[in-house]
Order: sequence, then structure tokens, then C-alpha cells
Amino acid sequence: GAMVRPEEMPQPGEVGPIRDMPTEQVVKAASMIKQGKMISLAASRFTGMPLFPGHPPFQVINAVSPRGIVADGRQPWGPINDANLGYMAEYLMCTSHSGAHIDGLAHMTIGEDMHWYGGGQADKHLGDHGPIFGDAAKMPPFFTRGVFLDVPAYRGVPHLQTGEPVDAAELEDIAKAQGVEVRQWDVVVIRTGYMSLWPDYDAMMANKTAGPDISAADWLLRKGVVATGTDTETYEVQPAPDPGPEGNPQPVHKHLLIDNGIYLMESLDLEELSKEKLYEFAFIALPLKIRGATASMVDPVAAI
Repeated sequence: GAMVRPEEMPQPGEVGPIRDMPTEQVVKAASMIKQGKMISLAASRFTGMPLFPGHPPFQVINAVSPRGIVADGRQPWGPINDANLGYMAEYLMCTSHSGAHIDGLAHMTIGEDMHWYGGGQADKHLGDHGPIFGDAAKMPPFFTRGVFLDVPAYRGVPHLQTGEPVDAAELEDIAKAQGVEVRQWDVVVIRTGYMSLWPDYDAMMANKTAGPDISAADWLLRKGVVATGTDTETYEVQPAPDPGPEGNPQPVHKHLLIDNGIYLMESLDLEELSKEKLYEFAFIALPLKIRGATASMVDPVAAI
């Protein structure tokens, strides 16, 4: 058979609890697809798109053009081409955290030793081309049951306000009201309504970073989810209502991503799910295996 490239085989600790997901779970998720209808959970990305202020801007830069090939007399085709066949290619200058994306386990570090999930540590595992342990190249495909929890619809508002927390008790109530149950191996996506304002940067900035608090994170962990996502750039509520004794500004990231290997997704577009009142589905997301990347842009689908 084909030789396995050892550097692409995840070591113990490089994949979260999804590594133990039984194959039957994929079959079960696939059996949820009855109509063949797919709903995208991502908006398009474009030069100058709104992004978390800490990230570099997103740019698409044209690198090769049909006219340029001719003008430069460039091979392989150059101007000697009776069919006038040309091509275009571009650079993407961006962070892997642009638009809808899944955080790799190496994304967030904590403590004096700057460690991350599974034993990653900056001094040992951070090279000049990014982390070599728990990077995006080790991320698994996600094909499992998805559950959608619609917070603003439950509250009867168009979207949550800046910094509004969503707690465990409310998530439990929303699940009951929607008639869905969160189970082990699920991916749970939580709407704040933030993407209803996309791509109006000013409106978004005026209503930013509502989301799950530490109690909600704990609830998801106890339920056994393998990944969870929201429609904001930070996943969790900011500023944190309860940063804990050590003053951690992102306690949910620490609890889910760093301590427990639960993958986080951000900037998901959940507006269509809300309009369709679609609360359970097959969730499919396939991260790009890029060595040294700390996330993967991804366009997940909800299939029914």
C-alpha cells in the first residue's frame, strides 16, 4: 500500500476527543440526510472583509493574468498559442482565522510554559513555520450529528447585544423549547444573530462578542460534544463575565480548546438555519491540512 508520511500521522494528544468517535456515528449522521438539501454555514470572504481586530486583513491579490502572460512572453504558453488560452492565479494573504473557521488545538496557549492541548509547548513545538504539534495538518474531518441552538429566536430579539452572556441553564431551556437533545459526539452551533448584521462593520462592532459563558462551556463538555461554534469572531462572550481567580480573559477557550481538545468554530453564518428552524442535521466540515496553520478556513454544511 501507499507509504504513510510519518509527519502527518497525529501523535497522541494532537487530536481532541473526536479521535474516539465510533464509525457508527458517521453512518448515523449520514442516515439523517433524507432530502439531499444542503445549507452553507459560511459567508463569502473578500478583500477588506470585517475581521476580529487582532487578525491581519484578508486580501486576494491577482498574481497571473491572461494579459500578463502574453505581455511577459511567459511560458508555459506565452503568446505562442493560437487558441488564446490563458489562465489566472492568485495569492491569498490572510490568516487561517478569516471568516468561518475551525481553531486548531495549537491556536491558544496558556501558562508560563505557553502550553496547549495534548502536551504542546511553545519552547518545544513552535517552529519558524508555526506549531509542529496540534497544528491544522492534524485536524480530522467532521461528519457527525449537528445541533443548532437559536438564542435570539428563543429570546424574541433579532440579535443579542454587545457582551451578552448565554449560560448553561438557557441552553438547556432552548434545547427543550426546540425539541432537540444534545448528545455525545455532536457538534453544537449557537446563534447570537451577529451575522444578521454582516458585512456592516459598524453595526457589527456595535453588537459584538455576545456568546456562551463558562457555564455553557461546561454544559457542552458534559454533554460530550466534539466541537462547537458560534456566529461571532470570539466564540465566547467578551469581556468574560467570570475571568476566574487568575484573570483569564478567555476562560471558555481555555476550558474547551486548551484543557479538553473540543474544537471551536467562529464566524459561522447561522442565519439560514434560523430562518428554516432547522435544529438537527448532518454536520459536515473538512479542514484543510496545512502544516503550521493554527486554524482552517472552512465552509461547513448542514445536510438534511
